[in-house]
Amino acid sequence: MYNFDFVRPKTIADAAAALGHEGAQALGGGQTLLPTMKQRLASPETLVSLTGIPEMQGVCKADDGAICIGGATPHAVVAAEVAAHYPALAGLASHIGDPAVRNRGTIGGSLANNDPSACYPSAVLGSGATVVTNTRQIAADDYFQGMFTTALHEGEIITEVRFPVPEKASYQKFEQPASRFALVGVFVAKYADGVRVAVTGASEEGVFRWTEAEEALSANFSADAINGLTVPADGMIGDLHGSKEYRAHLVGVMTKRAVAAAA
Repeated sequence: MYNFDFVRPKTIADAAAALGHEGAQALGGGQTLLPTMKQRLASPETLVSLTGIPEMQGVCKADDGAICIGGATPHAVVAAEVAAHYPALAGLASHIGDPAVRNRGTIGGSLANNDPSACYPSAVLGSGATVVTNTRQIAADDYFQGMFTTALHEGEIITEVRFPVPEKASYQKFEQPASRFALVGVFVAKYADGVRVAVTGASEEGVFRWTEAEEALSANFSADAINGLTVPADGMIGDLHGSKEYRAHLVGVMTKRAVAAAA
């Protein structure tokens, strides 16, 4: 590791000011950034830690029933404190990585990185959640813009994520056993106005909504409703862990499992 400066602000305003300097980089749990720095694939001059900001930590329930999670909240805290309000989201958080990752990694860090195989993006997109930053609110459908790409501006901080709670939901992940990332993960959420289906781990463009399945499930919330539906293999990730065709097949399999578990 090379020499760099480390800043640990206590307020969002101070963090934003620190990130305004050239060469500064926000640091959540560091589960991706620190290994990247060790490999010299990134070399920020200053790390601005967001984990010491009280207003960015914890879970609460808003007046409209939404679950609000601070951007610096670790996965383990989400798993524990959301279980009574949004079990599918808590279940997702409880199976991210291993205990060390769950106690260090944060929801804001995961969403800012937007790894194409990360779990949280499917929950945010599948729930139609709102990503709140220090300057604005971003709808889930506008936030994710491709592999490792988001709507965040330079120096913008995810301060909170607001999840509307569905009538039924489930997340099912076909796990890559070495990394524990999703080879394919599907988050299904049923709301009064329809069903949302978000897929992670499968596409070269990152997390996406499977609209055909959403239409079928909105009419009939049953695993049988998506019989005969498939996603095209073109555009799927193909690697040593699974071909494009295999991932496309898994999307259907995991969607059925998620619907069955939710129903």
